[in-house]
Amino acid sequence: MARLARICPQGIPQHIIQRGNNRQACFAAEEDFAAYLYWLNQAARKHQVAIHAWVLMTNHVHLLVTPSTNDGISKMMQIVGRHYVRYFNHTYQRTGSLWEGRFKSCVINAEEYLLTCQRYIELNPVRANMVDNPSDYRWSSYHANGLAIDASLWTPHLIWLDLGDDNEERASSYRRLFKGHVDVSQLKKP
Repeated sequence: MARLARICPQGIPQHIIQRGNNRQACFAAEEDFAAYLYWLNQAARKHQVAIHAWVLMTNHVHLLVTPSTNDGISKMMQIVGRHYVRYFNHTYQRTGSLWEGRFKSCVINAEEYLLTCQRYIELNPVRANMVDNPSDYRWSSYHANGLAIDASLWTPHLIWLDLGDDNEERASSYRRLFKGHVDVSQLKKP
């Protein structure tokens, strides 16, 4: 039976999660992270998907994106998967599936949840005890959102842009959001 098409309304942000099969590592070296981000950037541009936040962990990926077309996310993830899995399998002389099935996605209410979702994504390495501060982790969007360091992959969301008059002010306002914690009840909102 064919897979059902995903609901992917254009202009609505989505939180995407892609896990390694059996929670196995899908990034083993710095070059792996860089390769994934390269193909993600290429595919996002090709299919007009704005990427607001990301974190690449050793065994999974989180993205916060907004598509400009109804099938943009699916096409983007298909291209990334096709290229990255081929690269990873060749590099590590393995075969078979790298990912745990299809990526998971959840439409989010930008007004109520976008910045909470971004913080959740960028705090992943802190929660995993890999770093003490999200700025210490290289493979996330925190450097763009929290430090105003431009990244070719990054498209700031309008809600982030409303945090100040310029990127330095916006990043400073965004960093203040990290002084507290991410409320678990906020993470369970649809």
